[in-house]
Amino acid sequence: MAESFPFELVSPERLVLSEDVVEVVIPASDGQMTVMKDHAPTMTTVKPGLVLVKRAEGGEDTIFVDGGFADINDNGLSLLAEVAMLANELDSETLAARLKNAQEAVDVAEGDAKDIANLRLSDLEHVKQSLSL
Repeated sequence: MAESFPFELVSPERLVLSEDVVEVVIPASDGQMTVMKDHAPTMTTVKPGLVLVKRAEGGEDTIFVDGGFADINDNGLSLLAEVAMLANELDSETLAARLKNAQEAVDVAEGDAKDIANLRLSDLEHVKQSLSL
């Protein structure tokens, strides 16, 4: 069995999760990243997506995040998200509003900003598909 490590996910509104876990998959800016005990120290930005958490005591959580950053160090993993909520708390109306805002950002952006806005829109569309919302 894999060894556990401390994981904390915080948004500006609340502490979403603080537990010992055996594995966390995060939507890092360069692709999905799996973190386990003794992972190399890393800091990365987090894009919109789903965080998959395997708890040390059993069970799994899926958490929607929309931006932020993750810090992996000797003390575990800290994920500071701009927005975070358990996936079962995310409803189709909330996600539709985020998609609408992302599309509006694409419509007004130019140059590199348009590329970044399109990536965010694509990430949110992927969340919608993954959660069947």
